[in-house]
Amino acid sequence: MKYVVVDLEMNPVDREYREVRRKLREEVIEIGAVRLDSAFQQESEFQCYVKPEYGPIKKHITALTSITQAMVDGQKHYADCFRDFIHWVGDEETRIYSWSMSDIKQLRNECRFKLPDFDVNWLNERWVDLQQEFDERLGLHNSLALKHALGAMDHKFEGTQHTALADAINTSAILALMQDDKKFKETMKPVLDVLQPQDTLATSIGDLCPDLLKWQDKFKRE
Repeated sequence: MKYVVVDLEMNPVDREYREVRRKLREEVIEIGAVRLDSAFQQESEFQCYVKPEYGPIKKHITALTSITQAMVDGQKHYADCFRDFIHWVGDEETRIYSWSMSDIKQLRNECRFKLPDFDVNWLNERWVDLQQEFDERLGLHNSLALKHALGAMDHKFEGTQHTALADAINTSAILALMQDDKKFKETMKPVLDVLQPQDTLATSIGDLCPDLLKWQDKFKRE
């Protein structure tokens, strides 16, 4: 079994393409991924920029990701880049992870629009929402952003945030940690201690009267 962690950066479809926007709101402009072996050790990287077909790179996207129009000019379009990604994943049994389901939704939508012959079940059968698994392991009701999850495990972010490959590499660190339950609990103990109720009564009161606990916390702060 192999494990792939993938991250995407996207650019909005320009408003002049009204018909396209009814089916596709964004286009992938970068794919970044890492492959881990059966021991969850990194063995390969994949990264490519993708030239959008429906409008130039927006200024706020450049500000967020540092991806400029010059960086995607001359690059392949989505269909070819996605085929390269599939080829890189290979034929071996593989699970594909991302932080939340937004990336698989984007790939499914873009494949249906630009690669209508591609069977999206290839994605559905392999994809795992690592964010959901992480939240469930900690007993969280609200999802943590990637940088907050890394902060909770005291892991310094490697590279630059909102670059696809760096995000994939850092997400893979969370996946690797989660394979060792003892180490995960030790690492996350400060967070788990905060989340765990002091006693059953407090839990019951908190469930029944959440406003009372909010007032109590406010009173303590004052």
